[in-house]
Amino acid sequence: MTETTRGNGRTPAAALAAFVLVQGIAAAFFISDAAHDLSHGFGNMESLSELFISLVLVAGIFLASWQLRRMISEIKDKDRALAVARGNFARVIATQFTDWGLTPAERDVGLFALKGLDVAEIAALRGAATGTVRAQLARIYAKAGVSNRAQFAAFFVEELLADGAPDT
Repeated sequence: MTETTRGNGRTPAAALAAFVLVQGIAAAFFISDAAHDLSHGFGNMESLSELFISLVLVAGIFLASWQLRRMISEIKDKDRALAVARGNFARVIATQFTDWGLTPAERDVGLFALKGLDVAEIAALRGAATGTVRAQLARIYAKAGVSNRAQFAAFFVEELLADGAPDT
């Protein structure tokens, strides 16, 4: 998966940094050109326009730099929040599996099911027959009070969303 498809913001931050660099080079060129023209007595409207445009470009560089620092800070904050959420989600799963009284084998199968693996994939990973995995899933669903994989997964999604939902 690429950085952009994950949506973590690193690619836009790099693009913004490159844009700021190009702006800096352009500003340096325009400022030196305007200073040269003004120092040689070419104080016409074109030289003054170049100087004004250069100053606006410098202001744009400062604003883009500020935005870049803000974006990088937001990315770091979101990465930390995601790491915390992942850790909390793992604890929610472990606690719920304990509350339901799942056996170690059922815990493994339940976790694989939550990760989206199908019965054949779970059976292959556990070195078990598909019938065994189906039976374990049926016991897990019964202990959880749900009737299928979608309801099983939805239980945990609701738990995660409930933890982050604002009080009404």
